[in-house]
Amino acid sequence: MNPATLSALSESNRFHIVELLQKGACPVAEISSRLNLNQPQTSKHLRVLADAGLVEIMPRAQQRYYALRPQAFKEISAWIEKYRKLWEHRFDRLEALLIEEKGSHRKDYKR
Repeated sequence: MNPATLSALSESNRFHIVELLQKGACPVAEISSRLNLNQPQTSKHLRVLADAGLVEIMPRAQQRYYALRPQAFKEISAWIEKYRKLWEHRFDRLEALLIEEKGSHRKDYKR
């Protein structure tokens, strides 16, 4: 996964833009209006998201619509999945140790 992806999402306005685009493609003016941002500021945020591969630009007549790129989110999901598996394994080991420890305490108590 490209580190620029997480960096792009770390800024709150860009995160909110991504959340908004979950509902579908939007033109810059609508994104600006719905998030209460000025248009140049919105365009800069969209450029960062596009450079990180998170959004794609779709020209329609005089407007540019922005939409999420599914591939970028699949990559994020795959990256997170590695860590989820790691932690599941660790929690499984911890659970086994706790069960073993609980069993040994029962043996000590019966003596």
